[in-house]
This record gives sequence, structure tokens and C-alpha cells, in this order.
Amino acid sequence: MLKFVKGYMESIEDVATYPMISLLIFFIFFVLLFWWVFTTSKSHIKEMSEMPLEEDNHTNSD
Repeated sequence: MLKFVKGYMESIEDVATYPMISLLIFFIFFVLLFWWVFTTSKSHIKEMSEMPLEEDNHTNSD
């Protein structure tokens, strides 16, 4: 099975660019995530962290 995949991948022209593109997308995603985490206001984080603890006034009428 591995020989089949390896042979198939070697036949694709410029196949080495795909891992580099994947790494670039991965790196950019996490850089943007870290940027968002460090620039988000503390009040927004506190509000979001308290949401699961709030009591809903809505009732299901099922």
C-alpha cells in the first residue's frame, strides 16, 4: 500500500509545494489565533466565561 501511495505521489509534478503550503496555512492560523487572544478585551473574555453559568429565563414549550 505504501509503495502505491509513494509511487503516485512521486508522479505528481511539484508535489513538494503542498506540505509547504499546509505549513504556511497552519502557521498563519496560529499566529492569528495568538494575536486575537492577546488583543481581546478582558471584559469580553469575562463575559464569555460567565455565559454557561447564567440562568436562562427562557423556557422550552415543547
